[in-house]
Amino acid sequence: MNDNSPTKLTRADGSPIQVLAVDDEASLTELLSMAMRYEGWKVTTADSGIKAVRAAKEVQPDVIVLDMMLPDFDGLEVMRRIRMDQPDVPVIFLTAKDSVSNRIAGLTAGGDDYVTKPFSLEELIARLRALLRRSGATEPRSDSTLVVGDLTLDEDSHEVSRAGQDINLTATEYELLRFLMRNPRRVLSKAQILDRVWNYDFGGQANVVELYISYLRKKIDKGHDPMIHTMRGAGYILRPVR
Repeated sequence: MNDNSPTKLTRADGSPIQVLAVDDEASLTELLSMAMRYEGWKVTTADSGIKAVRAAKEVQPDVIVLDMMLPDFDGLEVMRRIRMDQPDVPVIFLTAKDSVSNRIAGLTAGGDDYVTKPFSLEELIARLRALLRRSGATEPRSDSTLVVGDLTLDEDSHEVSRAGQDINLTATEYELLRFLMRNPRRVLSKAQILDRVWNYDFGGQANVVELYISYLRKKIDKGHDPMIHTMRGAGYILRPVR
């Protein structure tokens, strides 16, 4: 990588981008990790489909670099399994097969991009940066304004609006929405929400999260396509309407 690399990308809340790199060639994942860490991103690696699915559940990556051919099952099956929990996570495929049919198979199945081996690290990083921007993982915003789709929250004035219509929130509803908007397209568990919004453990009263999520839905999603979604057994996710 050269000294003229572009401005480093981060999540909307300023935390590092999380990348999952999946390939059974240890030398390649080592190179990928080095290049991505140079970008300031956190990288988790896996050398099989089973390990990749497990790692995706643990780290909730912002983007996945996924080899088509793995020792247990192929990249398409890995993507299918991961997207059962993270339906919107962007995927860029790596493959040694430079054929139109394989490229079409990956993209038709829901892959977002495709790179044929051998490839340059600079090209892959450039494609990842473009993919992260398109996916909304690095939602551009001003220092005081959070924007996800048509939903806007001003952290200075505490004003909230959707599609230009003002929304009145209580202090707790506001903090919950702000946490969701600082982590768009990411599944947040009840434990994470309790810790960040209420700042302590409610023990058996974790249903307070469900209660406030229902309050938010009535105000945020009323009259609109829903943005707040329940991921059964995992938590909640806020994502813009397509």
